[in-house]
Amino acid sequence: MRAEATFTVQAFVAPELKPEPAVSTGLPVGVATMEKHFEGEVVGRSATVFTAAFDPSAGVGTYVAMESFEGSLQGREGAFNFVHSATTSGSDRTAEFFTIVPSSGTGELAGITGAGGIAVDADATHRIWFDYQLG
Repeated sequence: MRAEATFTVQAFVAPELKPEPAVSTGLPVGVATMEKHFEGEVVGRSATVFTAAFDPSAGVGTYVAMESFEGSLQGREGAFNFVHSATTSGSDRTAEFFTIVPSSGTGELAGITGAGGIAVDADATHRIWFDYQLG
């Protein structure tokens, strides 16, 4: 099954957390937390732990995000975790990875497995989809 939605970032908090031991590289590594809200066939919110090696002035880098979602997929209520990552050279997304964490589903989403993806439209609309199975 496929569930599609748009999402907005409601909060992005970047604490003063630095990897230890400190290693000097060409891109700084940062950590942040995020809250996202979803609308469409996916309705709900997520709490995200976000890490990245990124140069905001050039728009170049890679991120990894672990999300804990609660809400519904196509009317099925519950919660689950998913993880995703991608690399950008400023105007693209490559090396994308997206998976639903096995055994993380609850409620009507217990047993959820699958994958998905994220796309950002030219107008900055963020889209997400889950290709999932229940069982």
